[in-house]
Amino acid sequence: MTTPPHPGHHDAGLDLSVGCTFGLEAHHPASAIVQVMPFLQPGLTIRSERWDAPARHHGYVDHYGNRCERIDVPAGQFTLRYDAEVTLARPCDVIDLDAREIPVEALPDETLSFIMPSRFCLPDELGHEAWQRFGGLEPGWARVQAVVDYVHNHLEFLPGSSNPWTTAADVNRAGQGVCRDYAHLAISFCRALNIPARYVFGYIPNIGVEPPPEPMDFAAWFEVFLDGRWHTFDARNNQPRTGRVVVGRGRDAVDVALITSFGPLTLTDFEVRAA
Repeated sequence: MTTPPHPGHHDAGLDLSVGCTFGLEAHHPASAIVQVMPFLQPGLTIRSERWDAPARHHGYVDHYGNRCERIDVPAGQFTLRYDAEVTLARPCDVIDLDAREIPVEALPDETLSFIMPSRFCLPDELGHEAWQRFGGLEPGWARVQAVVDYVHNHLEFLPGSSNPWTTAADVNRAGQGVCRDYAHLAISFCRALNIPARYVFGYIPNIGVEPPPEPMDFAAWFEVFLDGRWHTFDARNNQPRTGRVVVGRGRDAVDVALITSFGPLTLTDFEVRAA
């Protein structure tokens, strides 16, 4: 298992400040679930965290292990802010070129839901294309990377080109999308090849890379199960990154929605911070 050297390499760990601010407006009192807190996992230390919310709220952990915050949203306009100071013990993406695929009959039971269709990831609909494009390749890391390369080159990153109902099949036909669409399409191809793949979103600071022209936002990538563990892949960026802070994991974006509201709720302002 090797980590390629690049400008963001940190042997002694990495301290980061992450967080976000939402401006919200509700015509009537509502309830909402917000997912913005770092996922608790080995290698991550949360040194401090703070909510600034003029409303009653409390946290819980869902069945994927994601930390969620339930908020009673008052009528009118208000601002919701979250900040955290974290340390990543292993901040750089790890490359394992020798990682092998595991035959379906040998996969752990808990990974099987990640080779099945979900709302936005459609291995059944995209299966024929997946096997045509990638079925003849050597199974393992290289085949997953071939999927990532194809999706990265096939799609044009275009903010506003998709909506909350856009599926991986829609994106494949349109040839454009945002980071969640890149992840959904790559996941769909991997699942069609019987490689467990799950959706991930979180914070990515601009360390060792040129900042993109668009404002910082939450990022989406994915993980695949090879050789008995989960590995990070990123079809949108398609390069090793430093400082990923996972917020949520699930079958697709439905399981890790940034805001789920029960009642009309309008997002009036939005800022993401990671540095």
